[in-house]
Amino acid sequence: MSSVAELAVDFAGLQFRNPLVAASGTCGWGEELERLEGFANGLVGAIILKSATREPRLGNPTPRIVEAAGGAGLINSIGLENPGVDAVVRDYLPRLADAPTVVVGNVAGSTVDDYAATAERLCASPVIQAIEVNISCPNVKRGGILFGVDPDAAATVVAAVRAVTDKPVIAKLTPNVTDIAPIARACIQAGANALSVSNTFRALAIDVRTHRPLIGANFGGLSGPAIKPLALLKVHETYAVARAAGVPILGGGGIMTGADALEFLLAGATACFVGTLLLREAAACGRLLDELAALLAAQGTCRVADLVGGLILHE
Repeated sequence: MSSVAELAVDFAGLQFRNPLVAASGTCGWGEELERLEGFANGLVGAIILKSATREPRLGNPTPRIVEAAGGAGLINSIGLENPGVDAVVRDYLPRLADAPTVVVGNVAGSTVDDYAATAERLCASPVIQAIEVNISCPNVKRGGILFGVDPDAAATVVAAVRAVTDKPVIAKLTPNVTDIAPIARACIQAGANALSVSNTFRALAIDVRTHRPLIGANFGGLSGPAIKPLALLKVHETYAVARAAGVPILGGGGIMTGADALEFLLAGATACFVGTLLLREAAACGRLLDELAALLAAQGTCRVADLVGGLILHE
């Protein structure tokens, strides 16, 4: 694993020792990563904890995860299973007090008040250095639509979280929209310090024997290599808005190699989250860093930050 200084990035005022971030839901509450050799030496630039909600959630019915055909990714519908924010703060965050990386909380909810109350509780802990706002959850008070597909609704949630903390707020955008730019702009105007692009793509898998969905909740979110070209485009489509506002992007979707991570950087991401790969190869970030460092050396680039937004479109 490489730990050279040129891999460090500044992300919304937070100092990541490298641009790789363990995505929410892939490292639990951090305890899984603690067992990995190299974690203390900068295996990841940051970790994003599982989503916490105001009250405990049991999650969706099983099966919750199905592998996509050809190993192209995973369809999951976990349903935000978690013990509730009070238990997270009491039982899990103290274990991360000496974490050798940046710890980012993640909040979800059914109402705007849920988001605000959960974020305030999490951010009161000194362990949490930033908060990711998952605006891909059903908005119960608005007939079940997703907060993230409506610019006004997304802005309302982000503003509510912004009002309860002075820590960096990262708006996690959904890709399941025709045009992501207006939603990104609305979140920035509401106080988001960074954008996460993007969440999973809505998907369906069918059991041809029973004629029923393979996922217990019927539909799920597709992640993994199959979505990488789509996620790259979403990052590129968001970059102009983010750059104009001086806001960084945390980009990802299907990263399996250092070259994949470099593609996201070129598309406009300042840092890259790794998700599905960590479920298959828990220590993958060490390999990715070596591969990324080799690419930098081969291209004669001294700092990974110099490559952000470096995509050159054909005339």
